[in-house]
Amino acid sequence: MKTPKYWQSNSLISKLLTPLGRLYGLATNLRLKLVKPQKAEIPVICIGNITAGGTGKTPVSISIAKMLATDMYHPIFVTRGYGGKLQNVLVNNKKHTAQDVGDEPLLLAEQAPVVVNADRYAGAKLALKEGADVVIMDDGFQNPGLYKNLSFLVFDGHFGIGNGKIIPAGPLRETFENGIKRADALIILGKDKHNLAERTKLPIFYGHTETAQTAINQENVVAFAGIGHPQKFYHTLSQQGFNVVETFDFPDHHYYTKDEIEKILQRAKELQAEVYTTSKDFVKIPAIYHKSINVLEIAVVWNKPEELLQFIKNKISPNS
Repeated sequence: MKTPKYWQSNSLISKLLTPLGRLYGLATNLRLKLVKPQKAEIPVICIGNITAGGTGKTPVSISIAKMLATDMYHPIFVTRGYGGKLQNVLVNNKKHTAQDVGDEPLLLAEQAPVVVNADRYAGAKLALKEGADVVIMDDGFQNPGLYKNLSFLVFDGHFGIGNGKIIPAGPLRETFENGIKRADALIILGKDKHNLAERTKLPIFYGHTETAQTAINQENVVAFAGIGHPQKFYHTLSQQGFNVVETFDFPDHHYYTKDEIEKILQRAKELQAEVYTTSKDFVKIPAIYHKSINVLEIAVVWNKPEELLQFIKNKISPNS
């Protein structure tokens, strides 16, 4: 689905949908209370969120995995593999497609091994078997099946929590107050424009995203994305110096057809522009078009990386 514009305001639509949002929130709370988490033999770090749509969870997970690997840990990601058809598998980028395991696991597997399993406890057991000494969950904050030694909540500083209402009235999966009760720390990417830091006493780690590309001298670009907040991607392109002349929005986790890609490429040809998309979208594009489409690579840069790493190590150490 595309992120509705009314999620950012208390519009009439949002008010009409508020009762449904309350029911959604009650169902989430009930599930969390009824299921007793199972504890894995190795520590589990959850990189979660309480908002639907893109908060930067996946690049945060990749960054933390790299931190831990540099410090001689052997992290393995465990994720449900949204949109994929396979379960309880170790992702193989040379064999599996996005249709097999989902888009995000393919991205994660470029950095560290990935186990796909909606049953996170079973996934953690397979990760241990495959040599992990720490599990990183790139989702699952609202999934109570696996005990978490450390839970982060990731927020986009620009978007915040939108209108503060629960799906479908707003972007929240649960209330901010309920979410932070189960979290150990917050991660805020970008400037905290909604003053989330003032609403919690939890530790907060700040960072921002940067691109691998160097500044471009106004190269014309046609951009497309199927993510929670495609405007973030287009804005990033503009910040890099690209001249974004046209955009195409698709629903989150969208799988692209040949006709859709052909239409985008034809439009770019007419405008004498290059085509750019996200790494998450690129893995769902038919391979015959890969040479015609550019990817904007994004990574998280931390304000205080040493403090973040030490915080993580303190939480996952055997004596914690």
